Amino acid sequence: QVQLVQSGGGLVQPGGSLRLACAASGSIFRVNAMGWYRQAPGKQRELVATITSGFGTNYADSVKGRFTISRDNAKNTVYLQSNSLKPEDTAVYYCNAVITARSLKTENYWGQGTQVTVSS
Repeated sequence: QVQLVQSGGGLVQPGGSLRLACAASGSIFRVNAMGWYRQAPGKQRELVATITSGFGTNYADSVKGRFTISRDNAKNTVYLQSNSLKPEDTAVYYCNAVITARSLKTENYWGQGTQVTVSS
């Protein structure tokens, strides 16, 4: 069984910073692409950033230059460093990973979600 467990998040003032982490654990053969998505109230879930196993990255235009995605393959963990936060960044953030289990079955997994609120 494979699971993703998120940590970080919370309340921050505009212009502040937060770091989110998401660790994959369980019967893992390989962790492929990983990423972060977010969902604001009344809106659809949207991509924030992704990172491949080879460290190639992709960002939503709305976060380019402010957010940085990174990963530690030895720990099966993905991070999202969020700087210069704006009220419009307020959302529930979800990590995502494409994982090949030891059974060699590849599936898409989601973390439990964590609230990020940017407000003064």
